[in-house]
Amino acid sequence: MKKEKLVIGSRGSKLALIYAQKVKNKILKTSKFHNFQIIIKEIVTKGDQVHNKRLSELGGKGLFSKNIETELIENKIDIAVHALKDMPVIETSGLITNFFLKRNDAREILVSKDNKKLKDLRMNSIIGTSSLRREFQIKKFRDDISCKLIRGNVDTRLKKLQEGFYDAIILSYAGLKSLNLEKEISQVFSLEEIIPSVGQGVIAMQCREKDIEVIDLLKKINDPGTFQCAVAERNVLKILEGDCDTAVGANATLKDDKIILTAELFSLDGSQRFYEKKISNKNEFENIGLEIGKILKQKSKGNYKH
Repeated sequence: MKKEKLVIGSRGSKLALIYAQKVKNKILKTSKFHNFQIIIKEIVTKGDQVHNKRLSELGGKGLFSKNIETELIENKIDIAVHALKDMPVIETSGLITNFFLKRNDAREILVSKDNKKLKDLRMNSIIGTSSLRREFQIKKFRDDISCKLIRGNVDTRLKKLQEGFYDAIILSYAGLKSLNLEKEISQVFSLEEIIPSVGQGVIAMQCREKDIEVIDLLKKINDPGTFQCAVAERNVLKILEGDCDTAVGANATLKDDKIILTAELFSLDGSQRFYEKKISNKNEFENIGLEIGKILKQKSKGNYKH
């Protein structure tokens, strides 16, 4: 490899930097170029700066990736590391996001005061989430629950819970596991109980589409199974033309030579739920997502978009 130094760009949160370090370690472990220098550069994003509004009010998912992508386009970094669930489904021109580390746990978890499970929370409890999907999913189990906006990194959210602003919060298992905060978990929801967001638990690596050296490097650390599942899930979102306000969950898993994709979509007010599950040969990973996206779009008659 001609490069003597690689710069990885990442958000500056504790969790994002852990993900960037995982990528760095994987490169050093996998590559025969053990001696070249890898620097992790922290990049502030707009999504990290404003915590009192929904992402959709601020401009959508790109708020967590736009500044990092700009540095990639301007050759200030060589690799961008993202949580895939935070990335827009349409690729930025000139960039490529086709490389993923082996998926972390995709499940959702509940953290509550007094370590109570969802069914044991007091009547009319307040749950913190910034996701309409999570809000509608929780109300399938407890329609008395109120959901209140919560933003910020994991530590910030846990602090707000401890300070009494909420009775419980919903987070991703992968985040708490990476931060060694599993002791905080009150309940783990199965993938059947709560279908997670597209790409949940996946660390994505992005580079310039003409940077052949970096592409060759990332191919070596790309996990093929995670790639297939990530593409399947994102294809559902592509067909739905989903954004931050689209209450949609999708999760793909591999078993033997099969791919199993489950997805659900909620109407704008959450009163209607559209569900679909398909099993295909894993080589059909691209098509299965497109097919389910089309079915959900047809079932909902567009009643999921503003």
